[in-house]
Amino acid sequence: MRFIVAGLLAFLLSGCATLSQLSSYTVSDAELEKVLNEQVSKLQKKSSLAGIPLVLNVDEMTVAVGPDGKDVVRLGTKATASVSAFGFSYPAKISLQLQGTPYYDSEKKAIFVRSLSLLDSTINAGGYKGNLAPISSEFMQLINSYLSTNPVYELDTTNKAINFLSTVPLQLMVEQGRLVLQPKS
Repeated sequence: MRFIVAGLLAFLLSGCATLSQLSSYTVSDAELEKVLNEQVSKLQKKSSLAGIPLVLNVDEMTVAVGPDGKDVVRLGTKATASVSAFGFSYPAKISLQLQGTPYYDSEKKAIFVRSLSLLDSTINAGGYKGNLAPISSEFMQLINSYLSTNPVYELDTTNKAINFLSTVPLQLMVEQGRLVLQPKS
């Protein structure tokens, strides 16, 4: 009899541990940054500026979730714009600070960042250091179009607990340094 009670108690405790694991799922800004930096090689666009060919490449991204207590994701982007003119290529280093709203898509079981806005931009090209709005807007379009179709994080549904959690309606909450998915109340 004691073995049956002990077994039931152990089963109940393991069930409670599983439920507490399922009560929320968090994604840190470091995890988002890792995923985005693995994807930046895909962020390239050929364009032109005043008729001059231009190649835009995103080199690196940094992520801050919930900065200053805001419900946003802040992205720092280091990029290169290569202008081709007169048979030469002139690289320019560009830094952008962007901010967007995180969104959980329950069908894709993924987190997206949408509605990006430009906070700051600087360009360093051949001794010139300042702001060059046309190139900044080209990079904004590149990053915004990429993030509208590509998630910044996908839930690992091969994990049984996460797969079970993703079957219920979830709400996304932003806390400083992390995104939290939890069942809607």
